[in-house]
Amino acid sequence: MSDSGLEWSRGDRAKAAATLMVGWVALLWLLEVVDVLSGHALDGLGITPREPSELVDVVPAAFIHFGFAHVAANSVPLLVMGFLAALGGIRRFAVVCLVVIVADGLGVWLVAPAHSNTAGASGLIFGLFGFLLVSGFVERRPLGVVVGLLVGAVWGGSILLGLSPLQTGVSWQGHLIGLAAGVAAAFWFRRRADHRAVQG
Repeated sequence: MSDSGLEWSRGDRAKAAATLMVGWVALLWLLEVVDVLSGHALDGLGITPREPSELVDVVPAAFIHFGFAHVAANSVPLLVMGFLAALGGIRRFAVVCLVVIVADGLGVWLVAPAHSNTAGASGLIFGLFGFLLVSGFVERRPLGVVVGLLVGAVWGGSILLGLSPLQTGVSWQGHLIGLAAGVAAAFWFRRRADHRAVQG
């Protein structure tokens, strides 16, 4: 069932998912243009750990990047993984994204190195990777399993590299927390589905 309670065709779902993700990625590029034109004023929306005033940046930090190369590196995986995740329903996708962004942001705020400034969509990307990787298995959906295996085959190496503490200038903590949040979201949605089936 769709978010409106009416049955959507696969074409409708694909069109909605594509529109959402193209708009999302376009927003990231627009924000970086604004950041550059403002002398990088938006960079302050990144997360500086363990500063109480920085808690308000937990969500905005996922939309801010440090340069066009940073946005470019995140655009394709976010576009593709976001599209695949959104095919399962826009409302579910929105909840998954919110869970990952908030959990990742709070985790970075708690454990990132002192005086660092963390921003970017990569925590969400790692979360979507984790969600797609396991949701097909936990929900026992063959197509979901295939999607998870394909995502793992394409991006698995990059994900493992992004979890390495040896990389400089990369928040491996944010990547790890985002990945864990995405996996947790997959199990949470499975429990909700099981609960609805019992209550049915």
